[in-house]
Amino acid sequence: MVSHNLVSNIQLWRQIRHKKITLGGNSRLKIYGLLNCKSGKRMKRENRVFFKNEDEALAHGYRPCGHCMRTAYHKWKKG
Repeated sequence: MVSHNLVSNIQLWRQIRHKKITLGGNSRLKIYGLLNCKSGKRMKRENRVFFKNEDEALAHGYRPCGHCMRTAYHKWKKG
């Protein structure tokens, strides 16, 4: 997990380009989703975190976004 406050924009873009970051999340709400999700783009920088994959996000206790990851969200919701 990488906090947005701890990396520069250049470092962030390099990690995304090299597929070291594939998902974004909200540290306050414990929600993760796709990098191009409208909900994720609106969150404050200090609340934004990044993950390499879905397993990492789930290991940190985050749940899927109900907007951009609808199928994963419904699967998570059912338990």
